[in-house]
Amino acid sequence: MAENIPIEEYLQQISHATDIIQSKINANPAISKPRVMIICGSGLGGIADILNPKKKIEISYSQIPGFKTSTVQGHAGKLVFGLIGENEVPVMCMVGRLHFYEGYTFQQTTFPIRVAKELNISTVIVTNAAGGINESYKPGELMVIEDHINFPGLAGWHPLRGPNLESFGPRFQPLSDAYDHELRKLFVKTANNLGIKRPIHEGTYFFAAGPTFESRAEVRAIRVLGGDAVGMSTVPEVIVARHSGLKVFALSLITNAGVGEKPPSALHENPKALDEGMASHAEVLETADEASKDVQKIIESMVNEL
Repeated sequence: MAENIPIEEYLQQISHATDIIQSKINANPAISKPRVMIICGSGLGGIADILNPKKKIEISYSQIPGFKTSTVQGHAGKLVFGLIGENEVPVMCMVGRLHFYEGYTFQQTTFPIRVAKELNISTVIVTNAAGGINESYKPGELMVIEDHINFPGLAGWHPLRGPNLESFGPRFQPLSDAYDHELRKLFVKTANNLGIKRPIHEGTYFFAAGPTFESRAEVRAIRVLGGDAVGMSTVPEVIVARHSGLKVFALSLITNAGVGEKPPSALHENPKALDEGMASHAEVLETADEASKDVQKIIESMVNEL
């Protein structure tokens, strides 16, 4: 696996990417100073469709030095700049995120967050598709993330590992305030005002590196550890965003229910098939597509207030 590049080279990449992006969006003064970054999770790339089509600029990751390529279905791999809502809030949508399991380092997967900070963005909204660990969660429901468990980080795979970027944040970053309370309240209030009937939970997101979906025993273990939903993204981005001084709101769309029952026994008759309830990426995308309209409505109205 590739190692982090030297810190000075990394900072130069951030600066170069920022300059390239700024030169492109300066062509439209209305969107040249984005305030909010929205990271679109699996199947949620349609969030970018709520931007005003008349004032929108798209930039492929391949056009930006330092940006890597999204390789996962449902992740387009482009930045979309535009305006949201009646208040015309300038935003940057990241349509297609980068994952550790794709073979990228955390330094590479969180690179766009550092660039967002250099663009003077102040708020990051992170969305993802996640598996339901809490047995009361059903596919299609939403979970506002109030806390997380960085499982790879506990084992040493941490996005802030290595020399600290002093110009961004402290060596020892507190995370007890990672998920902004006011933004979480605003999301719930907005959903209620819009009359959204889709159930909304608040819980803890468990970050697993992937790319495999969890085994039955792992689902049971995550429950014991306190995870309500599990996914393969978000936490590295949140940590780097907080290290950069950005406010964070994060949302999980529950796309499948984790299977935690023990597998059918080979010693006794069991009517359940081994593949019953098994997760698939196709299921994730299908569920995300069904719920995406509600998510888009809430995000649009929420961002309009920022």
